[in-house]
Amino acid sequence: MKILIVDDEPNIRDLMHRYLSLDGIESDCAENGLSAQRMLKENPYDACLVDLKMPGMDGLSLIIWIRQEGFRMPVIMISAHGDISDAVSALKEGAQDYIVKPFDPEELVIRLKKLVEAQNLRNLVESETRNSSEDDKKVFVGDSPAIKKIKEIIARISDTSSTVLITGESGTGKEVVAREIHAFSLVSEGPFVAINIGGVPENLLESELFGYEKGAFTGAASRKTGMFELASGGTLFLDEIGDMPLSLQVKILRVLQDRKITRLGGTTPMPINARIIAATNKDLEQMVREGKFREDLFYRLNVVRIQIPPLRDRREDIPLLSAGILRRLNYQMGHKVTGFSSDALQLLCAHDFFGNVRELENILERAVIFADGQEIQADDLDLRGSVSMKSQEKSSPSAEDSEAKSLRDAEVDAIIHALHRWEGNRTHAAEELGISRRTLINKIAEYGLNL
Repeated sequence: MKILIVDDEPNIRDLMHRYLSLDGIESDCAENGLSAQRMLKENPYDACLVDLKMPGMDGLSLIIWIRQEGFRMPVIMISAHGDISDAVSALKEGAQDYIVKPFDPEELVIRLKKLVEAQNLRNLVESETRNSSEDDKKVFVGDSPAIKKIKEIIARISDTSSTVLITGESGTGKEVVAREIHAFSLVSEGPFVAINIGGVPENLLESELFGYEKGAFTGAASRKTGMFELASGGTLFLDEIGDMPLSLQVKILRVLQDRKITRLGGTTPMPINARIIAATNKDLEQMVREGKFREDLFYRLNVVRIQIPPLRDRREDIPLLSAGILRRLNYQMGHKVTGFSSDALQLLCAHDFFGNVRELENILERAVIFADGQEIQADDLDLRGSVSMKSQEKSSPSAEDSEAKSLRDAEVDAIIHALHRWEGNRTHAAEELGISRRTLINKIAEYGLNL
């Protein structure tokens, strides 16, 4: 916790600074409102203690400025005995509490902690309501050497705030790993805010990330808090970072360098203290070579790298993953399927799972629905509709049967089959294929498919 103390009396500033430090609370001091403005633009604070009567800019004017600029931290007004009416005015302008001089430092710390905890709770609730992912209900499991190595990396970085880049095929569980990093980090009590870059239209992406001021554009009827601010004191997860437009990559690079953001239509830079985790299923190094991804941004993101192997390369994890998915499905669907027959488990372990964990989840969900007994049998597992099976069924019955088809042909066939199964619905087809809707549309255009 970090507090800004604003008071023109040196002895009061020193008293509060020393007393807060005894409670393990870090604090900075400003001797007037103008100095406080400068410090608020440069550093993130969890709360402000503001004296009412100060030369230059008084406490009331400072509070009005804090709220006009959109700073969300709680403010406690410090007033003298004769300033109660002014303190009431301060409460109307956005202060959360006031305390009268001379005050009990212990009481001040108690009030301060309650206000900061309440604000953190509000941030947490707001972040959860704006997160659409279900991955917070999933657990990162596995006992293979590759997964053990990833767990070791997570443990090593738990007491740092380093930026992390997670790479791996679609469906391998990159967001699950990101949530695991957050859960073991120093900011685990803060919000986990996730945004899928590929799932947000390009013209809305900047306002989602940075927020906007009232009147910044047509339809901006009120101020909106962006994802960077919302993740303050926690973690911001940028999924599908490889889909970020080049024009926005420059702004993300500046945020990572300066640790500040400016809302659309705003003029005041706002410090952020969110940990950044990015993920992609693309080859960013190749994109850098092709000029599709900024090299300087890549190096900013690639501080700690976690590569998640595909499920077909860690088949020993399939039984453990299947058991965890089955428990979750039973809870969600109200079923009581206790396990798998040996034949069913062998069939799962032999499957290639080109859709990775997401494909395994879909197969098991169908199996739970149609299972007649307490165990899932081999006949309950429908592997025919998976992308991995389709990739083996594409060759024509000729001498070419033994030859592997090109990746392009495999993608084209998989896209066509998925779209036919979903009667042309792009969203459902993309979910089945384990890619974003935007990526699917780009693929349709790239291959010139008339669907």
